[in-house]
Amino acid sequence: MAPMDSARLDELVARARRLAAPGGRRILGLAGPPGAGKSTLAARLVARLDGHAVLVPMDGFHLAQAELRRLGRTERKGAPDTFDAAGYAHLLTRLRAPEPGVTVHAPAFDRSLEEPVAGAIPVPDGVPLVVTEGNYLLHDEGDWAAVRALLDEVWYLDLDDRRRVPRLVERHVRFGKDRARAERWVRDSDEANARLVARGRHRAHLVVPMS
Repeated sequence: MAPMDSARLDELVARARRLAAPGGRRILGLAGPPGAGKSTLAARLVARLDGHAVLVPMDGFHLAQAELRRLGRTERKGAPDTFDAAGYAHLLTRLRAPEPGVTVHAPAFDRSLEEPVAGAIPVPDGVPLVVTEGNYLLHDEGDWAAVRALLDEVWYLDLDDRRRVPRLVERHVRFGKDRARAERWVRDSDEANARLVARGRHRAHLVVPMS
């Protein structure tokens, strides 16, 4: 994601800070198609909130590579059915109602390994805001349909495809795909997912233009 206009970022931080006000746990979701800048913006928000927020990405609920091979879904990794959506919704339910003195450990996703990593993200009970990001926070089919109601706000990140698609190809190259395979993956897999994600845009509380 290119550097965001500082005034726009300040507005988003202020909005997130209001969600992080004392008096309970709230969850902010960042949705959008692959390559829209979700993880980068989420990390910037958390960094600016000075210990009052923790980032819990949806990608920690990717199915393991071995399971994708068993299901014959390795070439569609990133599609809705290649995640444990029910497990993600269950985690959000736990995070909404933290138990005093209990730290919840959420999974992360290691892009260098292309595998989820269990118990990698500690979420202490006293942190007022959880920021979560991923493609399918606004998806309304199957187990994904439960997710939106568990989020206090969902922002949809909107980036022009002419910028988003080349950046997505470059990301795949950085993480080990040769360029031809990266371009095929984006065309055949990521963009099919992007079209599905876009169907939920109208369900967001806020649409954030990205650059």
